[in-house]
Amino acid sequence: MKHRAKFLRKDRSLTTVSSINITPLIDLAFALLIIFIIATPLLEQTIPLDLPRESQSDQSQNEDINFQSISINRDLEYFWGDQQIDFSTLLEYLDRLSEQTDPPVLNIRGDGQIAYQEVIRVIDAIKQRDLTQISLDTQVE
Repeated sequence: MKHRAKFLRKDRSLTTVSSINITPLIDLAFALLIIFIIATPLLEQTIPLDLPRESQSDQSQNEDINFQSISINRDLEYFWGDQQIDFSTLLEYLDRLSEQTDPPVLNIRGDGQIAYQEVIRVIDAIKQRDLTQISLDTQVE
């Protein structure tokens, strides 16, 4: 009996694996792909602007607040979100917002190279419609 037990142990102990299991590598590759697919649109800015600078940002943004972006680039072109519009269309959009019971916060993004008067022109149009929630975008140094 002792001889038989010895023989069985030798057969079990020395076996080689001739293939590599690549399933965990495929899972990792798909996980990284999903992360990049989700993260890439968040990294892109729709309208390239050279925003004015501020020393630090201590404003905390609440995730529940609805924002609408108004951008003015250095060629004095206006954008509602990522859609290019003219100033009269901007005024129409503001008129529609003033009729809402809970209008969004208007996030104004003006290129640092434009005249300050252009930003004031937009703010004045917003104030005339009694829209009071305004945010100005800047770059943090």
